[in-house]
Amino acid sequence: MISAVLIDVVNALGGVGLFLFGMIWLTDGLRGLAGQTLRNTLSRFTNTPLSGAVTGAATTALIQSSSATTVTAVGFVSAGLLTFPQALGIIFGANIGTTMTGWLATILGFKLDLGQITLPLVFLGALARLFGGARLPLIGTAVAGFALIFLGIDIVKSSLAAFQGIVTPTDFPQDSLIGRVELILIGALITVVTQSSSAGVIAALAALGAGAISLPQGLAMVIGMDVGTTVTAAIATLGGSTATRRTGLSHVIYNCLTGLMAFFLLSPYNALVGAQGLHLDSQIALVAFHSGFNILGVILILPFTGAFAKLVTLIVRDRGNALTAALGRQMLKDPNAALDAVVSSLDAVVKAQFEFLAKRLEHREATHDDTDRLREIGDAITELRNFVDGIPAMRSDDPAAARLVSVLHVIDHLGRLYFRCTQEQSLTAFSLDNRLRRLSAILRSLTAEAASATNLAATEARLNRVRRLLRAQREVYRTRIFGHATRRAVSGDTLGQRLDAARWLHRVSYHLWRIEHHMVTIHEGLAPASPRREAALDVMED
Repeated sequence: MISAVLIDVVNALGGVGLFLFGMIWLTDGLRGLAGQTLRNTLSRFTNTPLSGAVTGAATTALIQSSSATTVTAVGFVSAGLLTFPQALGIIFGANIGTTMTGWLATILGFKLDLGQITLPLVFLGALARLFGGARLPLIGTAVAGFALIFLGIDIVKSSLAAFQGIVTPTDFPQDSLIGRVELILIGALITVVTQSSSAGVIAALAALGAGAISLPQGLAMVIGMDVGTTVTAAIATLGGSTATRRTGLSHVIYNCLTGLMAFFLLSPYNALVGAQGLHLDSQIALVAFHSGFNILGVILILPFTGAFAKLVTLIVRDRGNALTAALGRQMLKDPNAALDAVVSSLDAVVKAQFEFLAKRLEHREATHDDTDRLREIGDAITELRNFVDGIPAMRSDDPAAARLVSVLHVIDHLGRLYFRCTQEQSLTAFSLDNRLRRLSAILRSLTAEAASATNLAATEARLNRVRRLLRAQREVYRTRIFGHATRRAVSGDTLGQRLDAARWLHRVSYHLWRIEHHMVTIHEGLAPASPRREAALDVMED
């Protein structure tokens, strides 16, 4: 008897595992198929918190992943494409979209019983992955995931059916005030262990179908499962960017408030379902309650989205290096979201580097604040480089891969420009010669202008012209200064300082131009220059 029960328990757990694998594969396949469409939809139709909620619910229901929707929204906030209140709408809507899994499982898994056709679908999905082209493997992954979901449900159903009459609602906390709290805690624990509220809902539906729990007990557990997702959200934001941490806190506060509201709705809903003449299937009633209190929560919170966003912003302050506040390890799950955050940080670092250089060219002696600012810029470049190293590998034909190439070029030139800014001897040598002073003034003026320019293409063209001017002047100056040296007009040390200063101006102008060139490429979605072209330019400008 004990061994048979143990086998059924193990089988039920295996069914939950199959369901979770199915959800992962289905999500991966659908996300890959959606591709840029998902990002375009979220950015295009999220003008207000209300439209964000609708879009977030629809996209989450489509790709079966609230985390994918949320990560994309966080990336948009980090990149400045969405405001935080707009992203909150997406996050609220994602909570509604994730309840669609319960409806899918109830109607197709428990009512229509698709478990019998799942194995052929797994086989077809495997064939598509093995022999497909670009998109067919993604379709195969989604089909196999879809099949595993219902295979898992079928196994959970059959395993828990063996407990019918053995495990009854009396074995669980009863439908009292204390009992409801205990049931909510049980539901939250299930979600924390499985890392999926959907898996918990499936288990509750199966237990309800087997008569192991009553509908009131299942309703309380579902509330706990919804609240339990906040633990996952809170853990995921540890060490994340400011936008990620604000998103995680928003998720925690919102789900806890929604769970509290749902707790007070338990008695009225139980009375409604138990009303005479209303014959509502218990499993349908469970998923309807799950969707219903999430929809009601969104309706109630949307008018106060602005105030809610201000509260969260007040609680979660910016920390660490302000130049890289957009970066968060959580975004590495989505290369496009990670690149959005990187580009946002690049904009900030480029602006800071240009402003610093313009200031140093104007004031020859470095102050304590200058030293601190340069160190902050250097730390930001290092952090950017390390973050980019963590972005998952992409296919060569992926548009994001071309974007990443330009990002790497910018980081490389920022690092080399940073090194030039540490060369104090060259920065102080301009006062030794009137020509060097005039040339440095030209570079300073254009650098200051470039730091706040909005027309990147026009600025790049001007930087290129100055780069050519300084390259020509470097050769003219070199000839001129050697003429002075033959007449013993300058000492050997002074000669070396002036030549280094002229070379410094030319090399700095080159880095400024290439940084601006690649930023244009990034923002306008152009193809990056070939590595051979970049190498040739480096050799030519050395």
